[in-house]
Amino acid sequence: MNGVGDIVSTPEQIIPSSSTTTSTTAGGKGGGTGNAGKPVRSESTAGVLFGIGAYGLWGLLPLYFFILMPASAVEIVANRVVWSLIFCALLITITRAWRVFGAAVKDRSVFGPLALAAGLIAINWLTYTFGVTTGHAVETSLGYFINPLVSVLLGVFVLKEKLRPLQWAAVGIGFVAVGVLTFSYGQLPWIALILAFSFGLYGFVKKRVGPKVDALTSLSVETVVLAPFAAITMVVLGVSGAATLTTHGAGHFWLLVASGVITAVPLLFFGASARRLPMTTIGLLQYFAPVLQFIVALTVFNETMTTARWIGFCVVWLALVLLTIDMLRTTRKNSVLKKKARLEASHP
Repeated sequence: MNGVGDIVSTPEQIIPSSSTTTSTTAGGKGGGTGNAGKPVRSESTAGVLFGIGAYGLWGLLPLYFFILMPASAVEIVANRVVWSLIFCALLITITRAWRVFGAAVKDRSVFGPLALAAGLIAINWLTYTFGVTTGHAVETSLGYFINPLVSVLLGVFVLKEKLRPLQWAAVGIGFVAVGVLTFSYGQLPWIALILAFSFGLYGFVKKRVGPKVDALTSLSVETVVLAPFAAITMVVLGVSGAATLTTHGAGHFWLLVASGVITAVPLLFFGASARRLPMTTIGLLQYFAPVLQFIVALTVFNETMTTARWIGFCVVWLALVLLTIDMLRTTRKNSVLKKKARLEASHP
């Protein structure tokens, strides 16, 4: 799902400068009182709806990958990159943002981090798609459940942040959960851990870019970096006879082509949500996606949950409850302090 401890956790969702925009909307530059209350509430409602749309689409993504079978994870991701690039190019043309895109490519402080982010999200996409298409959808949902815990760890080891007591407790409980799940699976839950760490690092890198780049430009740069590799992969699969793009009918073809839209639309929804909502609300909405993924895995894919796995997941959820309580308490405390500071400033 913002220092590293506040990074929101779902693929492609870190939108720079969202917190700044939100504070302007909520705090109100000019018109923050009186009749402005209705527009603010309306914006918040729209933000929640956009957020639910984004996380809902991400949560239902396993169903999309399921209907793409027998396409392999590698083919799905390669198509996702290529068609996303084409869709982004179309959007950039419509919004007349080619100058902004060109500036991002030329700026090393932007292009470098986004190139690294592209590599991380490629690992994330491949792992996620592999998990869903090989009967490990439950474990993929686990990856996004534990991602907030990874973000907290990045805060400690990379940013040298000091954890609050509830955060320490959540991290400790998270380690216990991994131990329980390792016992259940008979090995470390590698898919979940790779997903959590790859996206945690992805979010960290994207956050470092800061307000220099918007969501569409960011996704476009990342797909430009990955597109040559994706195109080569598609050619190799086609030559070797392993590609399904043109061999399983028109429906399958267009479903793979649609991966560009399916990649970009939730990201744009999230961007619209992040501009309207405080990060606390976004942080709560982030759990919507893995919950949906978990439900789909159990009800549609009929994946098995042993007693030990249920225990492991419950321990993870306990850790997330503690993190959420800490987040809400800290947000409320900061809000009170800011209000007190404003009152003191207005009454010297």
